[in-house]
Parts: sequence; C-alpha cells; structure tokens
Amino acid sequence: MIDIKSLRDSPDIAKAALGRRLSDMAAQVDQVLSWDRERRSLLQDVEELKAKRNRASKEIAAAKRLGEDTSQLLAGLKEASDRIKKLDQELREIESRLRETLLRFPNFPLPEVPAGDDSNNRIIRSWGEPPEFAFTPRAHWDLGELLGILDLTRGARISGSGFPVFRGLGARLTRALVAYMIDVHVKEHGYTEIAPPYLVTAETALGTGQLPDHEGIMYRTEDGLYLIPTAEVPVTNLHRGEILKASDLPVGYVAYSPCFRREAGAHGKDTRGIIRVHQFDKVELVRLTEPQHSAAEHELLLGHAERILQDLGLPYRVVLLAAGDIGLASAKTYDLEVWAPGAHMWLEVSSASTFTDYQARRANIRYRPRQDSKPSFVHTLNASGLALPRTIIAILENYQQEDGSVVIPDQLVPYLGTDRISPGEN
Repeated sequence: MIDIKSLRDSPDIAKAALGRRLSDMAAQVDQVLSWDRERRSLLQDVEELKAKRNRASKEIAAAKRLGEDTSQLLAGLKEASDRIKKLDQELREIESRLRETLLRFPNFPLPEVPAGDDSNNRIIRSWGEPPEFAFTPRAHWDLGELLGILDLTRGARISGSGFPVFRGLGARLTRALVAYMIDVHVKEHGYTEIAPPYLVTAETALGTGQLPDHEGIMYRTEDGLYLIPTAEVPVTNLHRGEILKASDLPVGYVAYSPCFRREAGAHGKDTRGIIRVHQFDKVELVRLTEPQHSAAEHELLLGHAERILQDLGLPYRVVLLAAGDIGLASAKTYDLEVWAPGAHMWLEVSSASTFTDYQARRANIRYRPRQDSKPSFVHTLNASGLALPRTIIAILENYQQEDGSVVIPDQLVPYLGTDRISPGEN
C-alpha cells in the first residue's frame, strides 16, 4: 500500500511515478488528497467536540453536587454527542473510501525501471547458447505424447483445459525438480523451507496485493477462502502483524506449492501444451530485509533463481520489465526467460521482484532498527525458484534427441534415477 504521506508531501512526484506505469490511478491523486484533507478536518472537529463533551460532563457532575439546574448543560451535552455520532459516521465512510482507493494504487516504480509498456522491456544479459539441431526440433506437446509422460486429453476430461496430467517419468520429473530446487536453496543458499497452506483468507491475499487487484483470477471457495496463485501469498504473510528484530533480518524462505490461476490461456494466447495452465507447481523464494539492503537482496535473489537454470544448462535471458509491465505491488521486476526451441519462443520461468515497503504496509510487517527505536516497515522480495511447467518445457525441448528421447541434465539424474527418457519406456 502506498504511504499517503508520500502523496501528501509530493503529489507531483507521485503522479509522475504512476504515469510511468501508464496507470489511470495518477488521475485519482487529487481526489485522494481531497478526501484526506476532509478526513483530517473531520478528525479535528470530532476531537474538539469530544473535549467539549468531557468538559460538559464534568460541569454537570459539579452542578449536580451543588444542586443546580443541569437541563441546559444536559441539552448541550446531547447536542455534542449527536454531532459526534454524525461526524464519526462521516469519518468512517471517508476512511473506508480512502482505504479502498489506496489499496488499488500500484507501487511506485524505482527510478531505474524503464517507463511505458512491455515494448520498453530491456534485456540485461543472456546466459548459454540455444542448441543447434541436425533435425527439426519437436515442441513439448509432441514430445510429451511421444514419451507418454504428458496427458493433456485426460487432464481436460477430468478438469477442463489448462489442467495437465503428468504420468510415469513425467510425474517423477516434477518431483525430482522440486526436490532438487529446494535442496539447492536450503543447503547452498540458506533458505528455510516452509510447507504452507494452499488456502488463505481474504486478509492474507490482501496483504500481498492479490486482493482486490487480482480477485478475478483467483479461485474462491464457498466459505470465503482463496486457493493460492503462488506460495508468495502465505509465506510473505507468515510475519503479518509482527515486529521483527533487526538481527532477525534478512529472512529467507523457500516453499513448494501448487498454484491456481483462472487467467491461464486468456484470449487464446499460448494455449497449446503446458505454456499456460490453471494449475501448476512452483518453488517460491521470499525474502524480508531492511530497506537499506533491499537493492542488494534483489540482485541476490535473482542470482539464486539463475543458479538453477545454469545448473540445468538451460539458455536464458534476464529482462528488466518496464513500469507498465510490472505487477501492482512491484517496484522493480526482472523476468528470467528460458529458450524453448520446439515452441520457438522465450518463456518466463521466474519473476524476481522487490516490493519495497508496499506489501509490508498492507500486512503490517515491521522491525526495530534498534532496541529503543520505533518500528519501521521491512522490505519484501520474492522470485520463482523456479516454476515447473516451463522449466519442464525447456528441458524436453533443449535436450531432445532425433529419436524422440530426452537426455536428463546431470544435476537431476540422482533425483530422477535415470539419465534419459525414451519413447516406449513409460
């Protein structure tokens, strides 16, 4: 959530920042500031009336002790109380409007983030070389069917499109990837593993910015719980409402979870195979840090996600997203895009984002810089480390052989138990 003080102190800077996102919220800055002035005026009036009411109550008590007539004082007291009740109601209404509007304000992009839409995304660097084939490479949906490891037809029959079934070595490959990724992040990068709930309350989803902005893409149960679109939601909220010690920071968590999203394949884009699905597995990285270390933590987090791609030998590129292409809560986002030679496209397998204090304000996650200091908001960051469907796509398509078999990257062989998946094995 945006600190309203930043709007109050520097409205032009706020409008410019929101304008870089191409956000229509920039036009609402003046309206919010008008409501804020009205709220503060009402608050002052209420406080003055309450002070007046307190004085009147004391005068009435004194008059009664002296046996004096208190009818006029009582009438004045009732008038003040009625006025306070009315103003309190107005105050609640305007505070509700302010909160609802501020919850929809996106975060301010950091200065180094390019302005504009996704056409202004910037490739920062690349790693690895796309493989050269002496044959026409197959797309993963053909490889998956040939190898008997991916069953899209039965998945659609069970749950509808966007719900793939992995079978045999395909199912084992998903387990192998999760185990391998978590082992690297825990043993080598120092994260604490979390097994989070997959259903969360509205308050939890609001804390990370999924609500109200992304309510339309979340699956909601009849009792008001939401299936998580990413483990970021429950894991970031582990410390909701808490005050941490500076010595506790930085905090690093890694979690595996299935993810559920309604928007998969929207508008017919990338609907073949498992490029866009409604349910998928992901390993998520979450970090909480002091503000002065936020930029360095972002680069560290990105490096942790890159490490997995490098270990798997998958060619990828790092893309700095433009302000109009980052999520509501993000102040800066890097995408990791892996090359898929069969589908002939770059596929996002991780977004590494810093949210500055935006999520921490919503979830009220604070720390004390010193034992005797006032609490301050932490900075939150996260990245996929990695998302499985597109990682599997990249492995199948980059390591395919002419006979349709797929060589398994060395790092995964101990987890999968074989160095190759071949037709007819499953």
